[in-house]
Amino acid sequence: MSKLKVGDKAPKFKLIDKDGEEHGVGLDKSDYLVLFFYPKDNTPGCTLEAQGFSALLKDFTRRKAKVIGISGGDQKTKDKFCAKYDLKVALVSDTDFSVAKAYGVFGDKKFMGRVYKGIYRSTFIVDKSGKIAHIFDDVKPDGHAEEVLGVLKGL
Repeated sequence: MSKLKVGDKAPKFKLIDKDGEEHGVGLDKSDYLVLFFYPKDNTPGCTLEAQGFSALLKDFTRRKAKVIGISGGDQKTKDKFCAKYDLKVALVSDTDFSVAKAYGVFGDKKFMGRVYKGIYRSTFIVDKSGKIAHIFDDVKPDGHAEEVLGVLKGL
């Protein structure tokens, strides 16, 4: 669960994608930024979510929205992930999880009785003024891109 609320100023950041290009809040002139935080490159749910956003990228662009996927890993893991699944969406490396922590989407997770630290699957829509317009917590990967696009159409 994010500690941020709709109407809050979105924490600014600069992260780089597989090509070394910088992305982040305050760097883009789009009307909206869609920031989808996902746990890990090349895992089934994360692949499904990234493919969904890639498939609808033109629809997001028509709505003047830039989509940025954020997770750990590095430029190499992002490059392999994009190449393997022909992903078109910008994926950036939050190697120290500082951005995920700033957005309140990093912490304890449980899997098969084991507790570990990781990113919670969450999405934020940030408007042109840098304020959070919508938050999706506890995201289910299948159909999430369509869900975000639907909310974006209503903003």
